[in-house]
Amino acid sequence: MACGIIGLPQTGKTSLFQILTGKAPAESHGHAEQHTGTVSVPDDRLDRLSKLFSPEKTIYARVEYADVAAISKDTLKEAGYLASLRNMDALLYVVRVFKDEAVPHIKGSIDPKRDIADVEFDMMVADLGIVENRLERLEKDRKKIKNPELEREQVLLEKAKQWLESEKPLRQASWTDEEKKRLRGFTFLSAKPMLIVLNVGEEEVSNLDAALVQAGVQDVTPRPQTLTTAVSAKIEAELAMMPEADAADFLKSYGLRESGRTRLLRATHELLGFMVFFTVGEEECRAWTVPQGATAVQAAAAIHSDLAKHFIRAEVVPWDQLLDAGSLAAARQKGVLRLEGKDYVVRDGEIVHIRHSG
Repeated sequence: MACGIIGLPQTGKTSLFQILTGKAPAESHGHAEQHTGTVSVPDDRLDRLSKLFSPEKTIYARVEYADVAAISKDTLKEAGYLASLRNMDALLYVVRVFKDEAVPHIKGSIDPKRDIADVEFDMMVADLGIVENRLERLEKDRKKIKNPELEREQVLLEKAKQWLESEKPLRQASWTDEEKKRLRGFTFLSAKPMLIVLNVGEEEVSNLDAALVQAGVQDVTPRPQTLTTAVSAKIEAELAMMPEADAADFLKSYGLRESGRTRLLRATHELLGFMVFFTVGEEECRAWTVPQGATAVQAAAAIHSDLAKHFIRAEVVPWDQLLDAGSLAAARQKGVLRLEGKDYVVRDGEIVHIRHSG
């Protein structure tokens, strides 16, 4: 689960990376270089389950962030830079909204909608170049040999070409499961899920929804595989330096219930299309990440391949019902702990215990 953090210069992109990962500032890097950090995703459900079981270890879901070099006039045309983005599962695009006369915007004015559209357009141009080059090679290959696979690939790429030429990112198109599988091999930038993060000023923190509207980007949110949120890197940097108790009071002073860091981590997890199930016990309480719609046997495989191979049944109970019951034994007695087969679709937040042979 790798998420690349991108943005124009002076947007607060690297500051957010440091806040998310807790890493110290790094030396400036070239366009093809990046700095990475892996972060645990806060989960109140797992915290409460750990209090119930008092395990030796509590293990959270994790996300890897990469701080990619700032976008300049030519970076989205450079092979090395494009390759660094294509390796990502999703993109977190930091857009500047805060005003600071001492730090002028690279384009001369604050315009989030323009900045989003410009980067999206550059990504679509990069993708269109790949599509057109591949279609040229396909045309030559199809003259040499009749192959149904080549025919299917051409149909797919012609559809992608038409979509891109209408200036729409590929993530917004409707694709069949088979088409999605084929598209993944091309690692198109405009097909990647995107989290747009508005870096707002301190005065806008107390009403982040209004900040989204004022920035004129509210029409971005309904788009497929696209999420939009707002944070203040300045406020988050101050929070990161505070003791936990002081940080809670600081958040309340702005009318916030949780930090922007927590919201960003959760939004990244949601954007990537994952959900979490738990395993619990005195040795370990752990969050496991699986794709939404995963079955019980797929959940077993996430824990260990042998569990999937020797799967018999899954014991399943929602996390809140387990807390209400007070223990797994009590949950069985109350009838809220169920036995499910391998095709059962696991739901977010369920405790799953795998019964297996061997």
